[in-house]
Amino acid sequence: QVQLVESGGGLVQAGGSLRLSCAASGRTFSTYNMGWFRQAPGKEREFVAAISWRGSSTNYKDSVKGRFTISRDNAKNTVYLQMNSLKPEDTAVYYCAAAATISSWEYDYWGQGTQVTVSS
Repeated sequence: QVQLVESGGGLVQAGGSLRLSCAASGRTFSTYNMGWFRQAPGKEREFVAAISWRGSSTNYKDSVKGRFTISRDNAKNTVYLQMNSLKPEDTAVYYCAAAATISSWEYDYWGQGTQVTVSS
């Protein structure tokens, strides 16, 4: 069983920055591909960013490219999402997810989410 705990959300003005963290339990975190997703009120959950288990490969939703950066520290069992130049449309609950099967991008575990609110 993998437990994921997000933190770092909050209220920020448009143009501001936040860094989300996701701390994972378990000894095999370094073998998990990890992702960030978000869900705005009344909308479906959507993919935001992903990072491979070694951190050598990343992928982003088009609308966040150049503004968001996903990274990980396997020694700390933590994945990060640095969000710069935030826009009101980035307002959502942000979730991290773990793909516990080696080389898989199907996410098996999810955190409880952290709220990000961007005011205009």
